[in-house]
Amino acid sequence: MVQNQAKPVVVYDGECSFCLRQIERIKRRDRRSRFEYVPRQSPGLDERFPRLADDGFDSGMRLITPHGEILVGADALYHIVRCLPIWRNIAWIYRLPGLNTLARLAYQWIAANRQRLGRSRVEPSRSSSPDADKQ
Repeated sequence: MVQNQAKPVVVYDGECSFCLRQIERIKRRDRRSRFEYVPRQSPGLDERFPRLADDGFDSGMRLITPHGEILVGADALYHIVRCLPIWRNIAWIYRLPGLNTLARLAYQWIAANRQRLGRSRVEPSRSSSPDADKQ
């Protein structure tokens, strides 16, 4: 049984650099600390939320509501965005016919490619540093 918690819990892949960057973006906008943020790899998470133990996590982040409902991927993101300043003003777009389907498809693609998306696009090379010529 899922215990009731005071605020929704965002569960994300703590070993994915793309995921970590996106969670940091969300946290910066969550000025009132409306959410608890927990990496999927946290010890005790499966005991705290037993339904996560049987859940394949490749489909995206999870949002666990205070009542124990688990939202996945784009649906989780929609509920998060609804609570964030400025973003909540455009969250209604997700409810338009067809757009939530497109959002889910886009999220599925991102989730499937998150490791590739997390790689740095430009790796600094030693020769491009200003001190490289001095050595």
